[in-house]
Amino acid sequence: MTVSVPDGLPPLLRLSGVNTFYGEIHILSDVDLEVAEGELVCLLGGNASGKSTTLKTILGIVRARTGRVEFAGEDVTERSTSYRIGRGMAIVPENRRLFAPMTVLENLEMGGYLRPVGELREALERVYSLFPLLHERRSQLAGTLSGGEQQMVAMGRALMSNPKLMLMDEPSMGLAPILVERSFEIISQVHEAGIAVLVVEQNANVSLSIADRGYVLQTGRIVLADEAQKLLQDENLRKAYLGR
Repeated sequence: MTVSVPDGLPPLLRLSGVNTFYGEIHILSDVDLEVAEGELVCLLGGNASGKSTTLKTILGIVRARTGRVEFAGEDVTERSTSYRIGRGMAIVPENRRLFAPMTVLENLEMGGYLRPVGELREALERVYSLFPLLHERRSQLAGTLSGGEQQMVAMGRALMSNPKLMLMDEPSMGLAPILVERSFEIISQVHEAGIAVLVVEQNANVSLSIADRGYVLQTGRIVLADEAQKLLQDENLRKAYLGR
């Protein structure tokens, strides 16, 4: 099940009939998913639904046994993770996974390791323009920041590579409710800057409130796909994920 990208927007990422296995265990079954350039899409699902495997398949950490992964108009199904990152994917991992003993600036610089040295200053200025707080805290150790501040660093680190697509893995995990809202405000800022974002989440209500479109994954299959506002009104989704 899929819903096409909006008219006039070329697909940046496309999964077509993807089947992914761990050994003989079938994890993803005929998954179709698209993200257009500049679009914010959320992939929803509970534990063991296949969300993490979908991300790993997009990044090439796990290879699809059948089906096709296309990125920026190229078939990257058999390409390495490093190749895909070099082509413009970036990941903000679950629980942020910063280099805690390093400063904010050093963490950001790690995100720009693929860029020429001459471009790092420009990349830093772009990140600081989105997140002025990171400039103020650039000399602070990343491990001493709050959860919300660490989320900014993780997103800033991903932006340092000048990505076409940012992949967000459970951005609300481990955050207090008030920080969850702030985290999704930050994601909206990145989206408004013109970067395509795929958010993988369990928190359907907050995710759909900022997304353009959404997909729902259950036991490795896409069971719902629609515009975000329509999914928020979907009776099955409300019962399963929104508790009403």
